[in-house]
Amino acid sequence: MKKRRKKSRSLKLIEFSFAWLIITTVRIVPLCIVRGISYLLGDLLFFASKRRRNIAIDNLTHAFRDEKTGPEIRELARRSCRSIVFTFLEIIKLRYLFNNPGTTGMIREHTRNIEDLFRKAKKIHDESNGCIFVTPHLGNWEMLPHISSFAGIPLAAVMRPLDNEYLERLFFTNRVGEGQFMVSKKNALFTLRKSLQKGISIGMLPDQSTAKGLIIDFFGRKATTTPIPALLAVHYKRPIVVTACCRRPGDYRYEAFVGDPIMPGEYTSEKEEIIRITEEMTREMERVIRKYPEQYLWIHNRWKTYKGKKEFLSEQV
Repeated sequence: MKKRRKKSRSLKLIEFSFAWLIITTVRIVPLCIVRGISYLLGDLLFFASKRRRNIAIDNLTHAFRDEKTGPEIRELARRSCRSIVFTFLEIIKLRYLFNNPGTTGMIREHTRNIEDLFRKAKKIHDESNGCIFVTPHLGNWEMLPHISSFAGIPLAAVMRPLDNEYLERLFFTNRVGEGQFMVSKKNALFTLRKSLQKGISIGMLPDQSTAKGLIIDFFGRKATTTPIPALLAVHYKRPIVVTACCRRPGDYRYEAFVGDPIMPGEYTSEKEEIIRITEEMTREMERVIRKYPEQYLWIHNRWKTYKGKKEFLSEQV
């Protein structure tokens, strides 16, 4: 595999300066203007990036070929690009408000219906002494650690490390609330094990392609899917709970989803049990995505194939 060339310090500083300018601007303007900016940038992404646009349209065509017309598919892809940009700009704005004591009450009022629903998540967490929360890249997935903090759920959230240490500090400082901490996706398994053993729940986004995964049906096509949530569930007897935080049309409030716990059961084959749980988890995520298709990350090459991919064989954690 060809190694990615490391970025120079000057390029990293340019990226940092650009990101800092965006963050500073987003913090000081009203949320309605942030949404307008995200629409412009989302349209720019849709029209300027032919590769990402084609990936999104192809993914949506396969997922909804019997339900939506070509123009409807294209419009969904465009709205998805807007949603992706708005998610990142929105969380910049909201994270600033979360960390400002004078605006905490306003934010909690906007998320009150989510907090009410997350009492269900808190109950599952308490009864299980920690569980595995999974969410697709849908709506504003960055809201969930903050809502978990409001609900009193200690959470270890898995993140993908950036290749720019300046951006890493800029984006991930104060990313989560009290009782929460971030775990780098690279070599995260040890920390996740220890978290569950201490009664801390885990937060993961398991809906992206991976070379080391199971082949699971997703929107009618086979997709490589990480087995880690199911593997941890089986080894530590903890439930998986599918969650999502989506924007409601017409206002700045949110609609949350907290699924019923997917419990590991008795089995004769550990591998078959991991596959069963992963399939059930994936079906539940698909069900939520179908309700909000315009808010999903369709520009990701979710159904990517890997040459020489070997069948997943579970190992002892």
